[in-house]
Order: sequence, then C-alpha cells, then structure tokens
Amino acid sequence: MYDERHPGLRRRGFLAATSLGALALTTGCGTADGDSDAKSDGAPKPGGRLRAAFAGGGASETLDPHLANLFADVARAKALYDKLADYGADLSAQPRLATQWEPNKTLDRWQVTLREATFHDGKPVTAEDVLYSYRRIADPDQAFRAKASLEPIDLDASRATGQRSIEFVLKRPTAEFPNVLAAFGAYIVPAEATDFDKKPIGSGPFRFVSFAPGRSAVFRRHDAYWEGAPHLAELEFVVANEESARVNALLGGQVEYAHELNPTTARAHEGKGQIEIVRLRNSAMQAFCMKTDRPPFDDPRVRQAFFLIADRRELVDGALSGAGVVGNDLFGKGYEYYDDSLPQREQDLDKARALLRQAGAENLKVTLDTSAVAAGFTEAASIFRDQAAKAGVTIDVKTGSKDSYWADILDNGTLCCYRSGAMPIEAHISQRLLTGSTTNATKWRHKDFDALYEQAQSTRDESARAAVYDRMQRRLYTEGGFLIWGFADWILGTARTVRGVEAKAPANTLDWARFDKVWLA
Repeated sequence: MYDERHPGLRRRGFLAATSLGALALTTGCGTADGDSDAKSDGAPKPGGRLRAAFAGGGASETLDPHLANLFADVARAKALYDKLADYGADLSAQPRLATQWEPNKTLDRWQVTLREATFHDGKPVTAEDVLYSYRRIADPDQAFRAKASLEPIDLDASRATGQRSIEFVLKRPTAEFPNVLAAFGAYIVPAEATDFDKKPIGSGPFRFVSFAPGRSAVFRRHDAYWEGAPHLAELEFVVANEESARVNALLGGQVEYAHELNPTTARAHEGKGQIEIVRLRNSAMQAFCMKTDRPPFDDPRVRQAFFLIADRRELVDGALSGAGVVGNDLFGKGYEYYDDSLPQREQDLDKARALLRQAGAENLKVTLDTSAVAAGFTEAASIFRDQAAKAGVTIDVKTGSKDSYWADILDNGTLCCYRSGAMPIEAHISQRLLTGSTTNATKWRHKDFDALYEQAQSTRDESARAAVYDRMQRRLYTEGGFLIWGFADWILGTARTVRGVEAKAPANTLDWARFDKVWLA
C-alpha cells in the first residue's frame, strides 16, 4: 500500500527474472510500424519501440490509474491517461486537460474549463468524465491514492456547467486549488469505466495493446492526442526489479531506458560513452526527523543544536555518494515559494554544545531509527552518529524493518531518518505540519502556524501569499523538527540512441517519465 509518510513513490522487491529473459523474444529489434528510418540526429524522428525497464509489483500489478503506487504504475498511467493539471519542474501546477481555472472572490468556488481532447475510443473528454473520476477516487470504501488530495472538494455540490466546464465547490477557501487538480493519482477516466486491465481507455499519448502483470505492458501511439502524436510508434514497459538487471539490460541492448540507478552505477558509466546518465536534480528530500512533542526535542534549543551538529556536505558525499545538493532545513529547494534568502546553515559544534548546555542536555543520549528502506538511510545514520559524538551527543543507531518502517516511525521514537519525493511546498505543509495532519512525523502542532496556513489559502494575491509562506518557512528554519540535510538526484540511464529525455524535471513531475516527447535517433 502507498504510504503517505513516504510521498514520491514506493518500491517493491519482487524478483522478475523471467521478464528480461523473455524480452529478446517478445520485442524484436526495437522498431515498430515500419517507420523507424532516421532523418537526422538533430530532429525528432518518428517510429520505433522504446523499451523501458522499471521495478515492478509482481502479479498484483494493475493499470487502474487511481491505484498507481509504484514508479512503474505511474509511468504507465501517464502514458495512458491525463490529469487536469500536472506539476512543472518548480512544482507549480501547469494546465493539462484543463485550459484554465478561475476562482470566485472568496476562493471557495472554482470554474474549470476543459480543452478539446478525446479518449482513445474517439469520445470527447467531458465534465461528466471528470466528476465521475473524482467521485470514484473519493469513494470512502476505496484506498485510492489521490483521495486525501481531493478532500477540499465538496463533490456532492460540484457540478458540470457545460460539456467542457465544471464548477468545483470547496469546503473552505483554497488558493492553491490548482495543486488539487495536479494531485498525484488524480487521472481522468471515462465515465462509468471499470475495466482497467483488459481494455483501459484514457486520453493520454499512448493507447493500450497488451498487459502481463509483473512482466510487461505494450502501448501504441495515440495519433489523435491533443498535444500531438508521440514520436515513438510503440512503448514497452518491462519489469526488472533488481538495479543490476536494469543496468545489464541497458548495457546489453535489451532496453533503451532504465529507471532508478544508484550513484555508484552512475559514476561507473557517466561520460564513458556506452550509455547516457540522466540526473533529475532535487528529486528527494533527505532529512532527520525530530519529534517536537517529547524529550529531548520538545526543547527548541536541542533542535537548534542538532541543526548545527550536521555537516551537510559530508552527509551528501557519504550517504548519497555526492549525488545531490546540501539542504538548509527547509523542504522544496528550487520549488515555487521556497525561501532561498535564509543563510545556508553550516556545522558549528561549539555553538551546538553551548545550546545543549543551556538546555541542560549535556551528555545527551538519543536513539536514531533508520532502515534499509531507502538508499542512504543507514549510511546517513552512521555518519550523523559520528558527527554528533564530536558535540558530546551519543546516538544509538537502531535499524528497523523495511516492511514496517514508515508506520513505525510516524508516532514512535524521538529521532529517525526520513525522505520525501517532490511535491508542492503547500502540500508538504498541509500533509505534515498542521495540527490535524495525518502524516505529521515531527509532531509539529502550533495553532498560530495553522492560522498562517489558513491565511495563505485565503490570500488571492500571489505575492502576498508568498510572503505568508516565507513567514512559515522562517519559523521552521528556526525551530522546526525537520533537519533537512540534502536533496538527492534521481538517476536514470538511457541508450545513446535515446533523445528528448528531460533532465530538469524532478521525479513525480510532468516531464519525468514522459515518453511522448522521446524519440530514437
């Protein structure tokens, strides 16, 4: 099950050795429809089949876009379906099936206009399809991924005002309503659609050909796609759960795209000419999470001391093998509303010791929960333990189960390793830092902070709203519970023949795994 404590997308460790073994027999030479002749390396070329290797979820995989949890699920969903909006590289909402959105003066009603687009069966995408999709996602008896994101909408009161226009009635003022339209998993399906694995119909750039759960999925170009037909004739997703299997398939010419490579692999092959390494910057926040409602971290001086204990460059170099940038204890570096005016925090052990003395926490001992659930977690814990020792703090590293780690650390313990995929800063605040947030791992609960969030959501002017977010971030920078030491690259590998892969898009954004803009040279 998708875990909101680890937004971004989860991974599974099922072995699918047969998928790549059968690949050469099932996919031919990487061309399709007989239109793969190249014109020039500089311009997009039509045709060909691109084979993309992702970690999968075994026989339980589905093409139901509202159940998309794995990276492979979401990549397949993006190929078959559209959302009303999606996140740009700075995590601001960008129009997709919606061409415009306009609020009333009180920001609790929004008029959304749809573009002219068709599903794969030729039927137009209508307001009724949107309302059906959102009501399906919001079904209280289902565990659809985007359910929590759609919570601000009163779907009983919302209505179609035309074939391509919708009035969304909200439960409260929501200035960032476009983020709801762009929510992870909020895909639009045809009204009354229920069969997603045998004959799924979407409005995305590729249409369904075949699907073998845990093995592969084949899609073909949708020539009538509203943004223009893809360059590729066909797209195949192949399951390869082990990173070594994905790399070897790429090196052996069995696939042209390998998702999720580790930094060691990237260093071994970058610039060598055999494959191309693509780094998606600022894709994953890396942090230590301090519980602010219990000793010793209920004293802000202890939290401030821990901010100053961290040598962020050493953590990035050691835990991430240098594949990332240092953090500054704020989420969303490079994203919309990020406050980059605050000074970069550096290690200051003398000041850290002084703060601990003031708090009566000399010779402090604390347990740091970690797990092999995410790359770099155990390494970061060991590095930070050694850094803390220099300030007189004893850290006991406790390694927990990969299967239950995110549930275990939400309410238990005092200090833990944490990470998050890309999401808007507003969503990070609403999901993790409000008194009523269900994934509030730092237990940051302050009514005046909640009031600032409500003020931001009630502020129509963007610059005035940004000023409120700045106030909130400055508060977190001073006394928050997230020690955010870095932002990791997400690393992909491609064959040298692949063109059009966007290198500036963090994972989870519009241009990540966007195969309609890719071609084979």
